[in-house]
Amino acid sequence: MCGIVGLFLKDKSLEPKLGEMLTDMLITMSDRGPDSAGIAVYGTDRDGFAKLTVQADDPARFAGLDDELSQVLGCDVTLRAKDTHAVIDLPEDKLAPAREALKELRPEARVMSAGEVIEIYKEVGLPGDVAKRFDIPHLQGTHGIGHTRMATESAVTTLGAHPFSTGPDQCLVHNGSLSNHNSLRRKLAREGVRVETENDTEVAAAYLTWKMQQGHSLGEALESGLEDLDGFYTFVVGTKDGFGVLRDPIACKPAVMAETDQYVAFGSEYRALVNLPGIEDARVWEPEPATVYFWKH
Repeated sequence: MCGIVGLFLKDKSLEPKLGEMLTDMLITMSDRGPDSAGIAVYGTDRDGFAKLTVQADDPARFAGLDDELSQVLGCDVTLRAKDTHAVIDLPEDKLAPAREALKELRPEARVMSAGEVIEIYKEVGLPGDVAKRFDIPHLQGTHGIGHTRMATESAVTTLGAHPFSTGPDQCLVHNGSLSNHNSLRRKLAREGVRVETENDTEVAAAYLTWKMQQGHSLGEALESGLEDLDGFYTFVVGTKDGFGVLRDPIACKPAVMAETDQYVAFGSEYRALVNLPGIEDARVWEPEPATVYFWKH
C-alpha cells in the first residue's frame, strides 16, 4: 500500500521547519506502511562542496572514517554520525573518488545518497521511530520527500526502504507496482546503469537517472516513463532544485496535492496535509493521470 509525502517550499521562512513538517506528514501515513520509512531532505548548497550519506548496521564502524578518507583523498573531510547513518562532507571533485575509497575502507557501508545538497535517512521501523532516530524534525531545507512502506514485492530491509537515489541529488519514492521491472533492470545493466536491490522502485529511479544522463530534463524523463514503465504507480521525485509528481494512466493509487504562496505539498491522503500552515486556503486537487507536475526553484 505505502504512503508518500512531499513538500516543496516557496517561502524561505519555512525552511527551518521543513523536517518538522515532513515528519508530521509522514507519521500521519504510518498505517499505510508500518515496516520501514525514509526521508530525503534537500538542504543548503555549499559552493564547491558535496556530501555522501552512508549507512552501516554497526555505527561504530564510522569511527575514524573521516581521518582515513582525508588521508586517501588528500583533502579535509568531515563526518556527522546519526545513528546508523553518517553524512560525509567533502570537496565536490572528491565525491567519486570517495565512493571508490569507501569500498576498501568500509566495504559494509552502503551509500544512501550523493550530491551537493541531498541527505537520505531510511531504516526498518515505524515512521515516528525512524524520524526520532535521525532527528528528522530538526533538519532544514528547501524541499523533501518521505515514504512509509508496506513491503509487497521485496524483503523488509534498510536497502529495500524508500527513497531510492541513483544519481546526484536525485531521489524517488513510489506507491504501486511495476510489472516490467526485471526486463528493464537487464536493459539498464546493458547501458551500464547499476541497480543494487530487487526493489522495483529502484529500477524506476535508475531509469529516470539514465534518461537524464542522456540529456533529458526530469519532466521529459517522466514523460518517457509513461511509455516504458508498465504497471500502476505514483512517483514523487526530487532533484537538486526541483520536485515532480507523476501518476500512471489509470491512476488507481490515491494522491492529493495542495498549493499556496508558501509551498506545494503532496500526500497519499489529504489527512497528511491537514496540519500544514494555511492549508484551509490552499488550492487542493487530485493530480491527473499520465500528467507530469513539476516545480523548480
